[in-house]
Amino acid sequence: MGADRRRGGLGPAIPIAPAARVDKFEVFFDLVFVVSFFIITRATAANVGSRQLLHAMLVLAVLWWCWVVHSMVAARLRLGEGFVPVLMVVGMIALFTFALALPQTFGDHQLGTGGPIVVTISYLVFRAVHLVLYAHATRGQPHARRQLVQFFPEVAITAFLLLIAAVVPLRIADPDLAIWFRDGLWIVVVIVQYASGFLAGTRGWEVTSAEHWTERYDLILIIALGESVISVGVGGNLLGKPVTWPAIVAAMLGILFTAALWWAHFDMIGPAARIALHSAQGPPRLAMARDAYAYLYLPMIAGVILFAIGAEELVATITDPVGGLTERGRGASVPLLFSGVMVFLATDVIFQLRMLRTVTWTRVGVLLALGAGLPVGRHLPALAALSLLTAICVALVVVEVLAFADSRGALRRAVYEEKATHETREAAWRARWHDGGPEQPAR
Repeated sequence: MGADRRRGGLGPAIPIAPAARVDKFEVFFDLVFVVSFFIITRATAANVGSRQLLHAMLVLAVLWWCWVVHSMVAARLRLGEGFVPVLMVVGMIALFTFALALPQTFGDHQLGTGGPIVVTISYLVFRAVHLVLYAHATRGQPHARRQLVQFFPEVAITAFLLLIAAVVPLRIADPDLAIWFRDGLWIVVVIVQYASGFLAGTRGWEVTSAEHWTERYDLILIIALGESVISVGVGGNLLGKPVTWPAIVAAMLGILFTAALWWAHFDMIGPAARIALHSAQGPPRLAMARDAYAYLYLPMIAGVILFAIGAEELVATITDPVGGLTERGRGASVPLLFSGVMVFLATDVIFQLRMLRTVTWTRVGVLLALGAGLPVGRHLPALAALSLLTAICVALVVVEVLAFADSRGALRRAVYEEKATHETREAAWRARWHDGGPEQPAR
């Protein structure tokens, strides 16, 4: 009777296996982050300015830390098994509410505190879900359980600061002072979050499956790159305007330079970093996972959002029938486009240095080319500026394919041998089911 009840219920949480991959529920969960990235980009692109960019980066940093803590839980428990999905759906609702209320968080504080308070409550609920799951995952692990001593104060302090930032500015008579007070508190929240991760060292971090950890972060980076494609299409309103050759060329260029940036990370650096994390053990593995993935992926995604905002404005200029093909990029569109790509590639250089202890000369060269191309692009027509950036990014891919052909071949052979060996062992293990080896699952 008890066994039947257990079989009919949700079941227990399942720990991560050493060779685990990302499951479907984790991908489903990340769809909420798609909404968050989209809202951050749209809200910033609607009124691009230095303060709006600061707000976008602060929100992204707070949101990313939530995702990092989420990944620490996902490194211990299968999110799609047992009772865990139920709690994760609660977290998804909180995160979705958090994202929807973001535009009101940094709006006119005289409009009231409803939006900022919703953000604070949603943040607290989301973090509470992960605290509960982390506490469950570390039962019987005193060393890891002590990490809760760090998590609880960090969550309490940051939630309290967000609440103050939501309520107090309304009571400050000077509007400028109120805005700086609110923004300053958000900056302190970010400092507390990321400093707490460094001060605790590698205690509480766990990477049971390097495959799962790297795949998890790579997927979220691909989601962010997808935001660039959305900005070129929907953000530039290509669907709402007549099809013209400039619009088609702009769309093609947007896809080309985004694909080149994907190639820059995922062609060699990403696979080699995955192997390096597999090879590392103990505290060095945890430090690599924390530094390279949890921390360095944030500026990479920030770079993606910056160049997505710039690309959106440039494409809107290109497709605007009033200005024509000779109109230059408006406002900060060109600087945002070039600087966003530079932030992405510069961070990728640091990622490569941290994981592989190497620096590729082509990456340094393309950063210099982008730095030189920025002032030139500001004086070019919008389509020409976008073409210049795309040419530099595509040139990086072409040069690396030609210059590092032997290294690329060796890396692919190593990856193939690894996968083939793993699949051979997996097939041999499963073959025992046909030979009456392992006990068949209960029906």
